[in-house]
Amino acid sequence: MIEARGLAKSFGPGLGVSGIDLQVPAGTIVSLLGPNGAGKTTIVRMLATLLRPDAGWARVAGHDVVAQGRAVRRRIGLTGQLASLDDCMTGRANLVMLGQLSRMSRRQARARAADLLTQFGLESAAGRAVRTYSGGMRRRLDLAASLVGGPAVLFLDEPTTGLDPDSRRALWEVVRRLAREGTTVLLTTQYLEEADQLAGHICVITGGRVAAEGTPGQLKAAAGPAKLIISLAPGADLARAAAVLARRAAGPLAAAPRPGYLEVPVVPCAGLVTSVIRDLDEAGVAVNDISLQLPTLEDAFRGLTGSAAAGLPSGDDAVSPEAAEARARAA
Repeated sequence: MIEARGLAKSFGPGLGVSGIDLQVPAGTIVSLLGPNGAGKTTIVRMLATLLRPDAGWARVAGHDVVAQGRAVRRRIGLTGQLASLDDCMTGRANLVMLGQLSRMSRRQARARAADLLTQFGLESAAGRAVRTYSGGMRRRLDLAASLVGGPAVLFLDEPTTGLDPDSRRALWEVVRRLAREGTTVLLTTQYLEEADQLAGHICVITGGRVAAEGTPGQLKAAAGPAKLIISLAPGADLARAAAVLARRAAGPLAAAPRPGYLEVPVVPCAGLVTSVIRDLDEAGVAVNDISLQLPTLEDAFRGLTGSAAAGLPSGDDAVSPEAAEARARAA
Protein backbone atom coordinates (compact mmCIF):
# COMPACT_ATOMS: atom_id res chain seq x y z
CA MET A 1 0.00 0.00 0.00
CA ILE A 2 2.99 2.30 0.51
CA GLU A 3 6.16 2.02 -1.53
CA ALA A 4 9.07 4.45 -1.82
CA ARG A 5 12.48 4.30 -3.47
CA GLY A 6 15.28 6.81 -3.04
CA LEU A 7 12.91 9.38 -1.54
CA ALA A 8 14.80 12.59 -0.66
CA LYS A 9 14.06 16.12 0.49
CA SER A 10 16.63 18.74 1.45
CA PHE A 11 16.16 21.93 3.46
CA GLY A 12 19.84 22.81 3.43
CA PRO A 13 23.14 21.17 4.42
CA GLY A 14 22.50 18.31 6.84
CA LEU A 15 18.73 18.91 6.94
CA GLY A 16 16.04 16.70 5.45
CA VAL A 17 15.97 13.07 4.37
CA SER A 18 18.09 11.21 1.87
CA GLY A 19 17.48 8.01 -0.08
CA ILE A 20 14.56 6.57 1.88
CA ASP A 21 13.33 3.14 0.76
CA LEU A 22 10.06 1.97 2.28
CA GLN A 23 7.53 -0.79 1.76
CA VAL A 24 4.32 -1.14 3.79
CA PRO A 25 2.02 -4.12 3.02
CA ALA A 26 -1.74 -3.67 3.19
CA GLY A 27 -3.36 -4.04 6.61
CA THR A 28 -0.12 -3.74 8.59
CA ILE A 29 1.33 -1.25 11.06
CA VAL A 30 4.81 -0.02 10.21
CA SER A 31 6.61 2.43 12.48
CA LEU A 32 9.19 5.08 11.68
CA LEU A 33 11.11 5.32 14.95
CA GLY A 34 13.63 8.05 15.62
CA PRO A 35 14.60 11.04 17.77
CA ASN A 36 13.20 14.53 17.21
CA GLY A 37 14.43 16.01 13.96
CA ALA A 38 15.38 12.65 12.44
CA GLY A 39 13.21 13.25 9.38
CA LYS A 40 10.11 11.20 10.23
CA THR A 41 7.59 13.98 9.67
CA THR A 42 9.27 15.00 6.41
CA ILE A 43 8.81 11.44 5.11
CA VAL A 44 5.11 11.45 6.06
CA ARG A 45 4.57 14.85 4.42
CA MET A 46 6.04 13.63 1.15
CA LEU A 47 3.91 10.47 1.21
CA ALA A 48 0.81 12.52 2.05
CA THR A 49 1.51 14.92 -0.88
CA LEU A 50 2.16 17.88 1.43
CA LEU A 51 5.82 18.14 0.34
CA ARG A 52 7.21 17.49 -3.13
CA PRO A 53 10.25 15.18 -3.10
CA ASP A 54 13.52 16.45 -4.51
CA ALA A 55 14.42 12.95 -5.72
CA GLY A 56 13.09 9.42 -5.78
CA TRP A 57 9.50 8.31 -6.07
CA ALA A 58 6.67 7.00 -3.93
CA ARG A 59 3.31 5.36 -4.47
CA VAL A 60 0.47 5.23 -1.97
CA ALA A 61 -2.49 2.93 -2.62
CA GLY A 62 -1.11 2.44 -6.12
CA HIS A 63 -0.92 6.15 -6.99
CA ASP A 64 2.18 8.26 -7.55
CA VAL A 65 2.42 10.97 -4.87
CA VAL A 66 3.55 13.62 -7.38
CA ALA A 67 1.73 12.78 -10.61
CA GLN A 68 -1.48 11.54 -8.95
CA GLY A 69 -1.64 13.60 -5.79
CA ARG A 70 -5.41 14.05 -5.84
CA ALA A 71 -5.98 10.30 -6.11
CA VAL A 72 -3.59 9.75 -3.18
CA ARG A 73 -5.42 12.28 -1.02
CA ARG A 74 -8.71 10.47 -1.63
CA ARG A 75 -7.27 7.27 -0.14
CA ILE A 76 -5.45 8.56 2.93
CA GLY A 77 -6.08 9.98 6.38
CA LEU A 78 -3.55 11.99 8.36
CA THR A 79 -3.28 12.74 12.06
CA GLY A 80 -0.43 15.09 12.89
CA GLN A 81 1.29 16.08 16.10
CA LEU A 82 -1.28 18.81 16.76
CA ALA A 83 -5.04 18.31 16.67
CA SER A 84 -6.58 19.75 13.49
CA LEU A 85 -9.89 20.67 15.10
CA ASP A 86 -11.98 23.78 15.57
CA ASP A 87 -12.01 24.39 19.33
CA CYS A 88 -15.18 26.46 19.21
CA MET A 89 -17.24 23.77 17.48
CA THR A 90 -18.63 20.65 19.09
CA GLY A 91 -17.05 17.27 18.46
CA ARG A 92 -20.03 16.25 16.36
CA ALA A 93 -19.98 19.46 14.31
CA ASN A 94 -16.28 19.01 13.54
CA LEU A 95 -16.88 15.54 12.12
CA VAL A 96 -20.02 16.55 10.20
CA MET A 97 -18.17 19.49 8.62
CA LEU A 98 -15.33 17.22 7.50
CA GLY A 99 -17.82 14.74 6.09
CA GLN A 100 -19.47 17.45 4.01
CA LEU A 101 -16.06 18.69 2.84
CA SER A 102 -15.51 15.10 1.68
CA ARG A 103 -18.61 15.52 -0.53
CA MET A 104 -21.01 13.57 1.66
CA SER A 105 -24.59 14.71 1.96
CA ARG A 106 -25.49 16.22 5.33
CA ARG A 107 -27.39 13.04 6.23
CA GLN A 108 -24.41 10.86 5.30
CA ALA A 109 -22.04 13.15 7.19
CA ARG A 110 -24.17 13.05 10.35
CA ALA A 111 -24.44 9.25 10.17
CA ARG A 112 -20.68 8.91 9.70
CA ALA A 113 -20.02 11.31 12.59
CA ALA A 114 -22.37 9.36 14.88
CA ASP A 115 -20.65 6.09 13.98
CA LEU A 116 -17.15 7.47 14.67
CA LEU A 117 -18.19 9.12 17.94
CA THR A 118 -19.48 5.73 19.10
CA GLN A 119 -16.34 3.89 17.96
CA PHE A 120 -14.09 6.29 19.85
CA GLY A 121 -16.20 6.46 23.00
CA LEU A 122 -17.08 10.15 22.57
CA GLU A 123 -20.90 9.99 22.38
CA SER A 124 -21.38 11.69 25.75
CA ALA A 125 -19.11 14.58 24.74
CA ALA A 126 -20.40 14.92 21.17
CA GLY A 127 -22.39 18.08 21.92
CA ARG A 128 -19.60 19.86 23.83
CA ALA A 129 -17.16 22.38 22.41
CA VAL A 130 -13.81 20.76 21.66
CA ARG A 131 -12.04 23.29 23.90
CA THR A 132 -13.60 21.50 26.89
CA TYR A 133 -12.08 18.12 25.91
CA SER A 134 -9.16 16.55 27.72
CA GLY A 135 -5.94 15.87 25.81
CA GLY A 136 -6.81 12.21 25.32
CA MET A 137 -10.32 13.04 24.08
CA ARG A 138 -8.93 15.58 21.61
CA ARG A 139 -6.49 13.04 20.19
CA ARG A 140 -9.27 10.46 19.82
CA LEU A 141 -11.45 13.01 18.06
CA ASP A 142 -8.55 14.02 15.83
CA LEU A 143 -8.04 10.37 14.88
CA ALA A 144 -11.76 10.03 14.23
CA ALA A 145 -11.56 13.11 11.98
CA SER A 146 -8.84 11.46 9.90
CA LEU A 147 -11.16 8.47 9.34
CA VAL A 148 -14.24 10.36 8.17
CA GLY A 149 -13.54 9.52 4.53
CA GLY A 150 -12.82 5.83 5.23
CA PRO A 151 -9.15 5.95 4.19
CA ALA A 152 -7.28 2.84 3.09
CA VAL A 153 -4.02 4.28 4.43
CA LEU A 154 -3.64 6.17 7.69
CA PHE A 155 -0.61 8.28 8.54
CA LEU A 156 -0.15 8.84 12.28
CA ASP A 157 2.57 11.40 12.97
CA GLU A 158 3.46 11.09 16.67
CA PRO A 159 -0.23 10.83 17.61
CA THR A 160 0.32 10.23 21.34
CA THR A 161 2.74 13.08 22.05
CA GLY A 162 1.76 14.74 25.32
CA LEU A 163 -0.74 12.09 26.38
CA ASP A 164 -0.73 10.41 29.78
CA PRO A 165 -0.04 6.63 29.85
CA ASP A 166 -3.72 5.62 30.10
CA SER A 167 -4.75 7.82 27.16
CA ARG A 168 -1.80 6.55 25.14
CA ARG A 169 -2.76 2.91 25.68
CA ALA A 170 -6.39 3.66 24.82
CA LEU A 171 -5.27 5.14 21.51
CA TRP A 172 -3.08 2.09 20.89
CA GLU A 173 -6.15 -0.14 21.11
CA VAL A 174 -7.92 2.01 18.52
CA VAL A 175 -4.95 1.74 16.15
CA ARG A 176 -4.77 -2.04 16.59
CA ARG A 177 -8.47 -2.34 15.80
CA LEU A 178 -8.10 -0.26 12.65
CA ALA A 179 -5.29 -2.53 11.42
CA ARG A 180 -7.36 -5.64 12.17
CA GLU A 181 -10.15 -4.15 10.07
CA GLY A 182 -7.80 -3.71 7.12
CA THR A 183 -6.47 -0.15 7.41
CA THR A 184 -2.79 0.24 6.56
CA VAL A 185 -1.02 2.36 9.20
CA LEU A 186 2.27 4.22 8.98
CA LEU A 187 3.15 5.44 12.47
CA THR A 188 5.92 7.85 13.37
CA THR A 189 6.96 7.91 16.99
CA GLN A 190 9.82 8.72 19.31
CA TYR A 191 8.46 6.35 21.97
CA LEU A 192 10.21 2.98 22.02
CA GLU A 193 7.36 1.22 23.80
CA GLU A 194 4.85 2.53 21.27
CA ALA A 195 6.79 1.13 18.30
CA ASP A 196 7.38 -2.15 20.14
CA GLN A 197 3.72 -2.56 21.10
CA LEU A 198 2.10 -1.59 17.81
CA ALA A 199 4.36 -2.19 14.85
CA GLY A 200 5.02 -5.44 13.06
CA HIS A 201 7.93 -3.77 11.28
CA ILE A 202 10.11 -0.85 12.41
CA CYS A 203 12.37 1.48 10.43
CA VAL A 204 14.84 3.32 12.66
CA ILE A 205 15.44 6.78 11.18
CA THR A 206 18.44 8.88 12.13
CA GLY A 207 20.08 11.74 10.29
CA GLY A 208 17.49 11.54 7.53
CA ARG A 209 18.35 7.94 6.64
CA VAL A 210 17.15 4.44 7.52
CA ALA A 211 19.72 3.18 10.02
CA ALA A 212 18.11 -0.27 10.35
CA GLU A 213 14.80 -2.02 9.87
CA GLY A 214 13.12 -5.26 10.80
CA THR A 215 10.59 -6.71 13.19
CA PRO A 216 10.90 -5.64 16.84
CA GLY A 217 12.33 -9.08 17.58
CA GLN A 218 14.94 -8.83 14.83
CA LEU A 219 16.10 -5.41 15.99
CA LYS A 220 16.37 -6.60 19.58
CA ALA A 221 18.29 -9.72 18.57
CA ALA A 222 20.75 -7.60 16.60
CA ALA A 223 21.41 -5.48 19.71
CA GLY A 224 23.26 -8.33 21.42
CA PRO A 225 22.73 -11.58 23.32
CA ALA A 226 20.54 -12.21 26.32
CA LYS A 227 22.38 -12.04 29.65
CA LEU A 228 22.17 -13.68 33.02
CA ILE A 229 22.86 -11.09 35.72
CA ILE A 230 24.13 -12.91 38.80
CA SER A 231 24.68 -11.39 42.23
CA LEU A 232 27.07 -13.52 44.29
CA ALA A 233 26.73 -13.77 48.04
CA PRO A 234 29.46 -12.10 50.14
CA GLY A 235 32.53 -14.29 50.27
CA ALA A 236 31.52 -16.44 47.27
CA ASP A 237 34.40 -17.76 45.16
CA LEU A 238 34.33 -15.64 42.00
CA ALA A 239 36.74 -17.88 40.06
CA ARG A 240 34.71 -21.02 40.87
CA ALA A 241 31.49 -19.23 39.85
CA ALA A 242 33.08 -18.15 36.55
CA ALA A 243 34.20 -21.72 35.83
CA VAL A 244 30.68 -23.06 36.39
CA LEU A 245 29.03 -20.33 34.35
CA ALA A 246 31.45 -20.69 31.43
CA ARG A 247 29.76 -23.99 30.57
CA ARG A 248 26.47 -22.15 29.97
CA ALA A 249 27.88 -19.00 28.39
CA ALA A 250 27.33 -18.04 24.74
CA GLY A 251 30.34 -15.73 24.89
CA PRO A 252 32.96 -14.26 27.22
CA LEU A 253 31.89 -13.59 30.81
CA ALA A 254 32.15 -10.02 32.04
CA ALA A 255 32.19 -8.42 35.45
CA ALA A 256 29.09 -6.29 35.89
CA PRO A 257 29.45 -2.60 36.83
CA ARG A 258 28.67 -3.49 40.47
CA PRO A 259 31.10 -5.53 42.62
CA GLY A 260 30.04 -9.11 43.23
CA TYR A 261 28.03 -9.36 40.01
CA LEU A 262 28.67 -11.34 36.85
CA GLU A 263 27.12 -10.91 33.39
CA VAL A 264 26.84 -14.12 31.38
CA PRO A 265 25.78 -14.01 27.70
CA VAL A 266 23.39 -16.90 27.10
CA VAL A 267 20.96 -18.40 24.62
CA PRO A 268 17.57 -18.29 26.40
CA CYS A 269 15.80 -21.60 26.84
CA ALA A 270 13.23 -23.15 29.15
CA GLY A 271 14.59 -23.91 32.61
CA LEU A 272 17.86 -22.03 32.05
CA VAL A 273 17.79 -20.02 35.28
CA THR A 274 16.84 -23.07 37.36
CA SER A 275 19.67 -25.11 35.83
CA VAL A 276 22.26 -22.41 36.49
CA ILE A 277 21.17 -22.05 40.13
CA ARG A 278 21.45 -25.82 40.56
CA ASP A 279 24.95 -25.88 38.99
CA LEU A 280 26.18 -23.07 41.25
CA ASP A 281 24.67 -24.70 44.33
CA GLU A 282 26.37 -28.03 43.57
CA ALA A 283 29.68 -26.17 43.18
CA GLY A 284 29.19 -24.51 46.58
CA VAL A 285 28.73 -21.00 45.17
CA ALA A 286 26.13 -18.98 47.09
CA VAL A 287 23.97 -16.58 45.08
CA ASN A 288 21.92 -13.64 46.28
CA ASP A 289 19.99 -13.05 43.07
CA ILE A 290 19.84 -14.11 39.43
CA SER A 291 17.85 -12.65 36.55
CA LEU A 292 17.59 -13.11 32.80
CA GLN A 293 17.95 -9.84 30.88
CA LEU A 294 16.74 -9.94 27.28
CA PRO A 295 17.93 -7.35 24.74
CA THR A 296 15.47 -4.48 24.42
CA LEU A 297 14.44 -2.11 21.68
CA GLU A 298 16.18 0.62 23.67
CA ASP A 299 19.45 -1.32 23.39
CA ALA A 300 18.98 -1.48 19.63
CA PHE A 301 18.00 2.18 19.39
CA ARG A 302 20.95 3.39 21.42
CA GLY A 303 23.32 1.31 19.36
CA LEU A 304 21.97 2.71 16.10
CA THR A 305 21.48 6.36 17.01
CA GLY A 306 23.72 6.95 20.03
CA SER A 307 20.78 8.34 22.01
CA ALA A 308 17.62 7.29 23.78
CA ALA A 309 14.24 7.83 22.18
CA ALA A 310 11.39 9.95 23.55
CA GLY A 311 12.64 13.28 22.37
CA LEU A 312 16.42 13.50 22.34
CA PRO A 313 17.62 15.33 19.21
CA SER A 314 20.41 13.94 17.07
CA GLY A 315 23.16 16.24 15.81
CA ASP A 316 22.53 18.76 13.03
CA ASP A 317 19.27 17.05 12.16
CA ALA A 318 17.70 18.23 15.43
CA VAL A 319 15.65 20.87 13.62
CA SER A 320 11.92 20.43 13.13
CA PRO A 321 10.67 20.01 9.55
CA GLU A 322 8.58 23.16 10.01
CA ALA A 323 11.62 25.21 10.99
CA ALA A 324 13.72 23.70 8.21
CA GLU A 325 11.04 24.39 5.61
CA ALA A 326 10.66 27.99 6.79
CA ARG A 327 14.45 28.40 6.65
CA ALA A 328 14.53 27.07 3.08
CA ARG A 329 11.77 29.43 1.97
CA ALA A 330 13.49 32.41 3.57
CA ALA A 331 16.72 31.54 1.78
